[in-house]
Amino acid sequence: MTENSNVVPFVATEGENEQENEARMTLSPHLVEAKRMVEAIIFASSEPVPEKALTERLPEGTNIAEALEALRHDYEKRGVNLVQVENSWAFRTASDLSFLMNRNAVQQRKLSRAALEMLAVIAYHQPVTRAEIEEIRGVETSKGTLDILLETGWVKMRGRRRTPGRPVTYGTSTEFLDHFGLAELRDLPGIDELKGAGLLSARMPSNFAVPQPMTDPDELTEDEDPLTDIDLEELGLLTPLAEDD
Repeated sequence: MTENSNVVPFVATEGENEQENEARMTLSPHLVEAKRMVEAIIFASSEPVPEKALTERLPEGTNIAEALEALRHDYEKRGVNLVQVENSWAFRTASDLSFLMNRNAVQQRKLSRAALEMLAVIAYHQPVTRAEIEEIRGVETSKGTLDILLETGWVKMRGRRRTPGRPVTYGTSTEFLDHFGLAELRDLPGIDELKGAGLLSARMPSNFAVPQPMTDPDELTEDEDPLTDIDLEELGLLTPLAEDD
């Protein structure tokens, strides 16, 4: 019998799903190798790996989406799963086994109510300025509280608003999505879920609505300008270069 050079030989094992067997049997050698490379890159990274980075590192013409989906399928029923975090991918402990990690988990300081409220405002209303956060919450925002959110890495400075004073705009980061197990901002709970969790009163004004999170938090809006090196220096995010003697 002549083997098909475009199909990876596979011997089915007892008890495996027939559809899974069929899918694995039809993987081309090119896709199998691409899947191995994607697995190696993501496994070696301490942070979620953007699809763009995978595209740049894999051979030209590689179908990244197909390789990721095949790899995700391979890890579906294992102790570690391949999960999507926005436009990035990472290996994470299967959710039903997270209790095994509790013993080794580092106890983190709990965020204050003010910090949680501020984080929620930023997540749902981003891009948002400090003044807009205060207007939504109805109270003055402590700089210390905002600094704590920036230090956690869950909140980041996005740009400057094209309004008088050029205020800085804030938004959530990939680390925020990763920590809370969200693939994208649209996975944030809606009004019904918030009510069900007791986070919203059952008696809400008829015109009340939870804002729809933006689809691409990395893309600046029309009324935002990117932060320049001068901005970063003023905000203490960039160390000025020493002048030549």
